[in-house]
Amino acid sequence: MTTTGISPASVSVSATSGKPAHRDGNVLRWLGAYTSSMMGDNVCYIALSWAAVQAGTPAQAGLVMAVSAIPRALLMLGGGVVADRFGPRKAVIGSDAVRCVAVLTLAAVLFATSPSLWLLAVLATVFGIVDALFMPAVGALPARVTSRDQLARVQGMRGLAIRFANVVGAPLGGLGVALGGSAAAFGLAGMLIAVSVPLLISVRMRELPADDAPDQTGGTAWRDLRDGLRYLRGHRVLAPLIVAIALGDLGFVGPLNVGLTLLADRRGWGASGMGWVVAAFGTGAGAAALLLTLRGRLPRAGSLAAVTILGGSVAIGALAFVPSVATAVGVALVLGLLAGLSGALCGALLQTQADPAYLGRVSAVAGLVSLGLAPLSMPLTAAAIGWWGTGPVFVTSAAVCGLGGVLALCVRDLRRAELPR
Repeated sequence: MTTTGISPASVSVSATSGKPAHRDGNVLRWLGAYTSSMMGDNVCYIALSWAAVQAGTPAQAGLVMAVSAIPRALLMLGGGVVADRFGPRKAVIGSDAVRCVAVLTLAAVLFATSPSLWLLAVLATVFGIVDALFMPAVGALPARVTSRDQLARVQGMRGLAIRFANVVGAPLGGLGVALGGSAAAFGLAGMLIAVSVPLLISVRMRELPADDAPDQTGGTAWRDLRDGLRYLRGHRVLAPLIVAIALGDLGFVGPLNVGLTLLADRRGWGASGMGWVVAAFGTGAGAAALLLTLRGRLPRAGSLAAVTILGGSVAIGALAFVPSVATAVGVALVLGLLAGLSGALCGALLQTQADPAYLGRVSAVAGLVSLGLAPLSMPLTAAAIGWWGTGPVFVTSAAVCGLGGVLALCVRDLRRAELPR
């Protein structure tokens, strides 16, 4: 097992420069790589969905889009082991390189022939497998790029990058499809992902202290996984934090995705009204990420995370009873701010409370909860709204989300958790 998972050239240079993260060129190169990769993902999603619709029925297209979730969920924990065992830098660079080659290969094939469902399903499967490696490594990488006191600020910067990639990536994908079809859009996605690779190679990595370095006794991957789960289960802050994140996501994902669409349809707001609500939510979440980026630290992080989860749960329940689109936009703005703050604070606490040697596995569990478990609530939310209506379902979801905040307030170590100064 390697000590740091980084190249010898990068070990000699400290990743800490004494500058705030948002003024540190090393962190900004990492952020540029992450943003470019996420934009490529968004463009690829548009291209894949369009090509799938063109190649088959809507039901078949839906299956193609869902294929990636299976290997991602099954392999996510293994991806965390890989990130901790071999280093997150290698995992991120390798996964981006594989995605780039896969997408550009498909683009070349589609320039020569029409898309086929099996080929699109293969790409979706490859993305699912690579995501299982990429996501835990991305979670573990900030601790190697900057100092511990800057991790909360980096979490805010990452949130801004995600918002930017979502806002810019989807229109770019649509433009690519409009100008050159799915092949052109896949080519654009591959080039955006390709930009991230040299940027990641240029990022300097901080060598872990000897006490934080991974164990070198040569155990198996299975033992590493069990060791990571045992570490997480016994941690007084991380264990309840993961449960609070799970409850928050379970109560949040359904109403703010499929639930919002059904609510807009039943209220007669139309697609434009729903668009305004979604935009308001994104604005609030972006403002929260910007606040953490500029401040770098918020006091009483554990308590504040709990309060914002509780406040967000109230806003979720209120959405079902607003009388107009304008009111819904206001509620969504507040919800985005609260959800953005709680998400950024929970992420920052995961980063700062976890031993760096376990960050890949901790990030894998958090990712599995958010990307594997929480999306299961979407079909349940849609079915429940069909049976009971939006009001009862939104209120029930709000209660589930609120339980995460209650748990965070009740667990003393989590409630008192602070971000480093």
